[in-house]
Amino acid sequence: MIQVKLFDQEHEKDLEIEMNRFLETIEEKKLLDIKYNIAAMQEDEDDQIYCFSAMIIYRA
Repeated sequence: MIQVKLFDQEHEKDLEIEMNRFLETIEEKKLLDIKYNIAAMQEDEDDQIYCFSAMIIYRA
């Protein structure tokens, strides 16, 4: 069965850590694909909010 695991963090390093922890739990041969996205939103004149997200597609 094919499954997905979604990740969403405000900082890219947090996303990296969370994804690496999950990847340690699955066999490499079961990994099918990784999709990555960055979204940015202007909150006010000085602040910009980033959203780093990823989806790991794997075989269970």
